Amino acid sequence: MFWLVLIAIYLVTDSAAMFIDNFVTDVHFKGRGSVAQKVFTGWSYTLFAVIMMAVLGAKIGEVSPWALFFLTLSGIIVSISSIAYYRALEIEDSTDIAIFFQLAPILYLVFGWFVLGEKFSPTQLIAFATILAGPLLIVAGSRKNSRKTKLRAVVLVAIYVLIYTIGNILFVKVNGGDAEIDFRVAMAFVFLGKGLGNLVLCYIIKPKWRKRFRRVVKESRGRVYFPLFVNSILCLVKDSTYRLALLTAPAVAIAAAAGDSLEPIVIFMMGIVLTLINPKLGREKLDRKTVVARLIATACVVIGIFVLQIEL
Repeated sequence: MFWLVLIAIYLVTDSAAMFIDNFVTDVHFKGRGSVAQKVFTGWSYTLFAVIMMAVLGAKIGEVSPWALFFLTLSGIIVSISSIAYYRALEIEDSTDIAIFFQLAPILYLVFGWFVLGEKFSPTQLIAFATILAGPLLIVAGSRKNSRKTKLRAVVLVAIYVLIYTIGNILFVKVNGGDAEIDFRVAMAFVFLGKGLGNLVLCYIIKPKWRKRFRRVVKESRGRVYFPLFVNSILCLVKDSTYRLALLTAPAVAIAAAAGDSLEPIVIFMMGIVLTLINPKLGREKLDRKTVVARLIATACVVIGIFVLQIEL
């Protein structure tokens, strides 16, 4: 059950990283475009990948060039997915976004069936419907003038989850096809892909993001660097533990289900605590209607994931 320990570490670090994303977006990048943060993550991931490669040395030579290429491509795909994530974060708080991540286990199940040859049962459609009921309750329970915004967040998060899942499935496929790949080598090239992907986006495709980042650094007098640095460390840990859990769990859908079913609860509870301590950090609504709606939505998700895991 080592993969469950990895999922627990992933949940804590991912939830903490999401709230830092909330804070940085709300305090430093409000009106500037939070996607500009990718300038920092581009350099941090690239630097960390280079350090890992220097340490690993000869182990990299034991892996086929094609495997290294596809591992790097996996990282690039994930770097692209975060564009939709940042866009969604600009219009919704972390609890609402987290509930929509429940699309991930469904996608992992489908891709696991087609790409990895994992089993699929028609009975799981009931679990799927229950999982999807959570996000739908959040949208249906919102005010009429905000439903359009929430629907936009649904679309953005769905795009993010889809692209992110494809990147991770590619990672699992490559490691499954070449069992001799050292996990550290695999992650070094995933980090390289994420770093280079972000740098290409910010320096070649969207240079205005780089300009916005420089403006934020200047206006904050460099204070934005500290939360971004902490967030990068958290992301490195969560990325590594999540992918290792995908490799060691009985099926990728089980690992995704275990993590994503608990994530809304962890984020919800952490959000309440952080909001009480510092509203700018937690940034969660604590009125009775919102709390009850999210608890019901989370319960639907957990029940659906539980049924899904039984079937698997």
